[in-house]
Amino acid sequence: MNRVNAKTNNYPAGSTVLFMKRVILITGTPCVGKTTSAKALAEKLGAEYINLTEYAKANGLTLGEDKERQTLIIDEEAMHKKLSETINASSNENIIIDGHYAAAVTPAELVTQVFVLRRNPIELKEQMRNCGFSDSKIDENLSAEILDNCLFEALDNQSGKVCELDVSGQTTEDIVDVMLDVLSNRRKCYSGFVDWLGMLERQGLTDQYLKV
Repeated sequence: MNRVNAKTNNYPAGSTVLFMKRVILITGTPCVGKTTSAKALAEKLGAEYINLTEYAKANGLTLGEDKERQTLIIDEEAMHKKLSETINASSNENIIIDGHYAAAVTPAELVTQVFVLRRNPIELKEQMRNCGFSDSKIDENLSAEILDNCLFEALDNQSGKVCELDVSGQTTEDIVDVMLDVLSNRRKCYSGFVDWLGMLERQGLTDQYLKV
C-alpha cells in the first residue's frame, strides 16, 4: 500500500481536516525519459512538478560545476532541507520530483513512491547521441545504466517504495499509464528484474557499451 503524508491545516476552532499528500519521485539515468514522463504524470494528476536541476539553480543549491563531467555539483544536505520545506509548505495533494539523484536528496519519511525508469543501453545510446551528448558523457551514463546505479541509490535511500520500470520501446503515454496503475494499486511493483549486463554479455556487446 502506498504511504501518504498527512498535514493539518488551520481551520476554525473545533474542526480538524487532514490534507493527504503524495510525494512521487521519478529517477533514472539521463535520457531514459524521466522529465517527459514526470511532466505528463504531473499533468494527469494536477500535481506540483519539481525538476531538481532547475530547483537547485533557483534556490542556490549548487556548489559549482564539474566541467570534466559536464554537470552541476549539488549541495545535497541543503537540498534535502529545502525539499522538506517545499513539500511541507505545498498545498497540492500530489508532488512529483524529477531527477536522477531524487532518491538521495528527498527526505525518505515524506516519500510515497519512487519510480526508477530503465532503458535498454542500445536504445539509450542512440537517444543520447540524438541529444548531442559527448562521447565521454555517453560512456558515463551507459555505465551507470548497465550497472544499475540509480536503482541501487533508490533502494539504499527509499527502501520499500521502489518500482523499477523497463521503458524500452514504450511511449510516454504507456509509461504514465503504468505509473497510474501502480499509484492506484491496480499493478504490483517490482525491482531487480532488469539485467542489462547479462543481456549485453549474451549478445557479445559488453565491450561496446560498458567502458569502466
